[in-house]
Amino acid sequence: MFEKVHGRLGFGVMRLKQDSEQNIDFKDFQKMVDYFMAQGFNYFDTAQVYLNGLSEVALRECLVKKYPRESFTITDKLSPSSFSKEEDIIPFFNKQLETVGVDYFDFYLMHAQQLNNYEQYKRCHAYEIAKKLKDEGKIKHIGISFHDTPEFLDKILTEQKDVEVVQLQFNYLDYESKDIRAKECFEIASKKHRKPIIVMEPVRGGTLAHLPHGAKALLSKERSEASYAFRFVMSFDEIFMILSGMNEMSQLEDNVETFKNYKPLTPLELKNLKEIAHIIRTYKDIGCTACGYCLKGCPKHIAIPSLFKAYNIFNKGEEQLAKNFYLSTLKEHNPASSCIRCGRCENICPQHLKIRDLLGKVKETFEH
Repeated sequence: MFEKVHGRLGFGVMRLKQDSEQNIDFKDFQKMVDYFMAQGFNYFDTAQVYLNGLSEVALRECLVKKYPRESFTITDKLSPSSFSKEEDIIPFFNKQLETVGVDYFDFYLMHAQQLNNYEQYKRCHAYEIAKKLKDEGKIKHIGISFHDTPEFLDKILTEQKDVEVVQLQFNYLDYESKDIRAKECFEIASKKHRKPIIVMEPVRGGTLAHLPHGAKALLSKERSEASYAFRFVMSFDEIFMILSGMNEMSQLEDNVETFKNYKPLTPLELKNLKEIAHIIRTYKDIGCTACGYCLKGCPKHIAIPSLFKAYNIFNKGEEQLAKNFYLSTLKEHNPASSCIRCGRCENICPQHLKIRDLLGKVKETFEH
């Protein structure tokens, strides 16, 4: 369907390592881009809100300036924080083209569609503007990324006939989750509306790449824990692209090996993945995927994902490691107790977490 797309592994340029001043090592990223392209993959996913605006810049410097435009595929997004009125959209879009250094995007997504922002997109005629830009050749395919209920997804796809692809959170932990309802969203998009699927969070923000001790024993040590998560997602034919937010070469090499030498999960492996999902749920971890959307609007500069990570480590019994991680985070950020409960973080959280209350739990755990 999308002839220009090579392979099913997509490079999500969202989690690249940054130093204390939020700079990216472009030389390191260049090596990863070169390896990714050399192995026959060419799909890159970005957004202006990723990495404080540097995700698009990184792609320009390490991909666009080096490779012919027809050799790679770029997906960019219109994020809710990027516009407040209809007149904002075209200038913002043109600025994205300029920043990335291209004259069109292969895919352009209405970003993080959910109940609390969909009316903003409708009021500002964002979908109609995207269709106009497609008619002008500046967008090849229109899509959405989605974080809400199956019923609301059905509403959007019924109303927005120009949507061609749907990006969903999908993994073996969320597949039968009563909160994320990944299976139901998948079936609404792929079966009822016949839309090709792009998957985000296949390893659930790293959760499925670093399993609890009780779960590790259920998987063969010959393969990485992350590879099982990818193989689960790859078993669905309706999924044409699977994103991975890789930030080091070892992750990229492991993923390339998994995708180039794909082996379907055996019945026993599937059974074990269900058991692992059950084990993970018993820990009652904070379900943060470390997307970082909450960080931009926090007036107290609290490193919310890092504090939640510390809590989850503590919750698994590694108390000293958790305390050390928490303290190291506080060297450059404020503690959980500095939260003023403004709620900005909750308005943008794709996982719909009650962040203010959860920061209270973090405070109780680490700040007696």
